[in-house]
Amino acid sequence: MTELRNVEMDSARFRARIVVVGLAVLLAFSLVVGRLVFLQVVRHADLAEQAESNRTAVLPVVPNRGLILDRNGVVLATNYAAYTLEITPSNAGNLEKTIEALSEVVEIHPRDKRRFKRLREESRSFDSLPIRTRLSDEEVARFVAQRYRFPGVDVKARLFRNYPLGDVASHAIGYIGRINQKEKERIEESEEQSNYRGTEYIGKLGIEQSFERQLHGITGVDQMETSAGGRAVRRLNSFPATPGHTVALTLDIKLQLMVEELFGDRRGALVAIDPRNGEVLALVSKPTFDPNLFVEGIDQENWATLNESLDKPLLNRALRGTYPPGSTYKPFMGLAALETGKRTPGTIINDGGSWTFGGHTFRSHGDHGLGAVDLYRSIVQSSNVYYYQLANDMGVDAMHDFMKPLGFGQITGIDLNGELRGVLPSQEWKRKTYRRPEHKKWYAGETISLGIGQGYNNFTMLQLAHATATLSNGGTQYRPHLGLATIDAVTRERRPIEQPSPVRLGYKPAHIDAIRRAMVGVTQGGTSTRVFAGARYVSGGKTGTAQAVTIGQKDKYNAARLQERQRDHALYIAFAPADDPQIALAVIVENAGFGGAQAAPIARRVFDYWLLGEYPSEEDIIAVRKGQAMAPVGPPRAVADISLPQGPR
Repeated sequence: MTELRNVEMDSARFRARIVVVGLAVLLAFSLVVGRLVFLQVVRHADLAEQAESNRTAVLPVVPNRGLILDRNGVVLATNYAAYTLEITPSNAGNLEKTIEALSEVVEIHPRDKRRFKRLREESRSFDSLPIRTRLSDEEVARFVAQRYRFPGVDVKARLFRNYPLGDVASHAIGYIGRINQKEKERIEESEEQSNYRGTEYIGKLGIEQSFERQLHGITGVDQMETSAGGRAVRRLNSFPATPGHTVALTLDIKLQLMVEELFGDRRGALVAIDPRNGEVLALVSKPTFDPNLFVEGIDQENWATLNESLDKPLLNRALRGTYPPGSTYKPFMGLAALETGKRTPGTIINDGGSWTFGGHTFRSHGDHGLGAVDLYRSIVQSSNVYYYQLANDMGVDAMHDFMKPLGFGQITGIDLNGELRGVLPSQEWKRKTYRRPEHKKWYAGETISLGIGQGYNNFTMLQLAHATATLSNGGTQYRPHLGLATIDAVTRERRPIEQPSPVRLGYKPAHIDAIRRAMVGVTQGGTSTRVFAGARYVSGGKTGTAQAVTIGQKDKYNAARLQERQRDHALYIAFAPADDPQIALAVIVENAGFGGAQAAPIARRVFDYWLLGEYPSEEDIIAVRKGQAMAPVGPPRAVADISLPQGPR
């Protein structure tokens, strides 16, 4: 009986175990079925897409970069196709041995190796980097025949940027260069990330940088079927790239070329503006540089030459060079005197050759004076004493408040990056600038030299030209700009680049007329009379000579005793025609001396070009470079007959 009970209990336990196992098997089977349903039904579309992506690759198609033109349609930046030999370091094994072996197939110069080394330092190991650019067809064929020997090395067809005029207007046009790590991170954090897939070069300076978005274009896509090894088999779909817009500039490149030729080897800057709309007609900084050097990655030798030169060819002197304006400041001080009521046009000041304030003597015209001076004579004959006294009467803060709306010591907003503010001094500025308490205080004697454009005053030629344009047009301020229009690469539609509305500064017309008459007097009987002799138009101007180093009040300036870079700067501001100004400018020739002899002759040639269509003779250009020309010499050439240089490609 007991045995029968044990058998039944064992059978019951067995049946229970069978049920548990069955339930477990059923549960497991249900899980498998459920998973299959989830994968086959719920995630079907997603998994199908992933499976498709395993046999397809989406490749970016980099757009052709837009062109840059001058106002007359002259091409300033374009593209050309060429083959490059490129290495992906992560796939190439021993780089030194690879490059050495490549040198037996394709000529690789030491500068190519130096550039490659620098690019490696700036890039990631899986980036494709050029070891040789612009391969000939023969070189391409030689490499392709032996490609199997070089894993991680390939030939690629690429578009290269080209600046056909070489170093002409290089500071305005700028250049493109390979994207560095910092720029990659910035792009990855921006909304432009997807549009820059595959892009390796961006604008680094000038118009190339400030109009990057318009010039870049829209990246396209190629959907390719790939083999198991990842090699492209065929194109499945394609969305072509949209080329970048062409950007037309306000610059007249022949005018730009002419001014650069007139400077020769001298250092300096010139900015010419249309006072009727703010268009920049010429933006010159000398010396210049060849932007083509940067396209493929500049080599160490050329970089050292540019970067270590005492002449600082990479410095955009028009935007980033700050200088005391010297006597070119006097017309604006004269306008301030009239507008604030400190002077009338007929107020007489006795110029005895010097003026003493607080036991300190401020010189004017050496040992002799000009006698009785009114506003007109103070500008035409450039009286220092008149403006010493005016500065003292106004005070530094009143001068600051008047000059600020004119743009002195301010960012003009020009469509180029990197503009410097310069210094328009005030008591508040000094308190913020200096750390030591005794240096924060403003002393009355510091005000005096500000009246003649010296002291703490430091401005750019862009600011000086901008203010001259505003003065010449009666007090209406336009934002200076280089961008004229964009041209759609597909539709060819031309769209003007919108500019902000002009601002009227509210000067009294009688006050403006008094200053402009005096500036005309400078060219008719003043310090630039000889330069404008025989001109078939009337212009207004003001010469200036600004100290590069401080000369003691008891010392006389003697250029022969100073090193060349310590000598005075030569400046000139001007507008023409006097009755209806169409062009205004500011020019500086560094360490050249008197503005009437060195800077004004350049302005005369600019006006002859713009108003008369005349280009100076070769003889005249040589004379201006040497500082030996006043009015033009030799028969001028027609602007239309001047051909532009073609830089190397």
